Amino acid sequence: MNTSFKNHMDALSKIFADIHLNHTEYIYLKTQGEWSFVCQDQTALIVYIVLVGSVFIQVDAQQSLTAHAGEIVVIPSGKAHTGADNAITKLVDAVDISKLFDGHKEDAIEFGTDSSEKNLILTIRCQIDTIMARPFVQALPSLIHIQHGDNAALEWLQVGLHFLALETQNIQAGRDIIIDHLVNILLIKCIRDHIQQISTQHGWLSALNHPELSNSLAAIHNHPEDAWTVESLAEQCCMSRSKFASLFHEVIGESPLAYLQQHRMRLASQYLRKSNYSIQQIANKVGYSSETAFSQAFKRTFERSPTQYRQQFIEAES
Repeated sequence: MNTSFKNHMDALSKIFADIHLNHTEYIYLKTQGEWSFVCQDQTALIVYIVLVGSVFIQVDAQQSLTAHAGEIVVIPSGKAHTGADNAITKLVDAVDISKLFDGHKEDAIEFGTDSSEKNLILTIRCQIDTIMARPFVQALPSLIHIQHGDNAALEWLQVGLHFLALETQNIQAGRDIIIDHLVNILLIKCIRDHIQQISTQHGWLSALNHPELSNSLAAIHNHPEDAWTVESLAEQCCMSRSKFASLFHEVIGESPLAYLQQHRMRLASQYLRKSNYSIQQIANKVGYSSETAFSQAFKRTFERSPTQYRQQFIEAES
């Protein structure tokens, strides 16, 4: 079969679909004077949208920033971090906001010392499939700061924030899925802007925007069940086999087939955790006609058979 030039959803869109960003929860932080908070490690993506005032966010001694009104901070890994009114060490007790996420909180959480200086920060937590999201999260920095840039960037940000702010105040039916979609749109735009600002030509994120390689990533992510070879992937990029294989390894750091194999195994783990497909059906969905060959490949990656993996997940969830 000639697999050249299939209709693909672009790679970034498909990756966002695969990581299943969902179950958006949010809280409003209303702070004043001197204040600080801590957020423990989360298996989720954390977003701060500064509506009024500013916030100083610190992940560790090397990574920190100050965001002002109309700006967004994304912490893709959900890594533990702190927030405060400024970078000076605080004497005030830090509020642990980790346990305050519980669906949608319309009433703002207020803390800080007496002052006329007010801040309002919409804080969002989105659940993600951490296994599917692993290459995505590893490729991103610990902190992404979307600042006031050109007018076009500012316009999409303001429109998106306006819709999100309206919807968080709305208690009508369908709100949850609308908020999930709005946050998805904002995050995709944030990540896309970040990718366009990357100066290096190496790494997974650069490949997503690469004029030649992006087609091969889209092919792998859209059609993992296809019997891809280095030749057929090179064909997607209108390149020779040798030039494609060399460029792919140079930019992404591994061979095309190694990347394909890792994506298939991550996808299989998602099917095992989140679907009722049989092992044979999952094998077919990730490019294996033989259940035995699939099971052996899966065990090499996850150190347990697909059946054991699924059972362990079911037991952990119950």
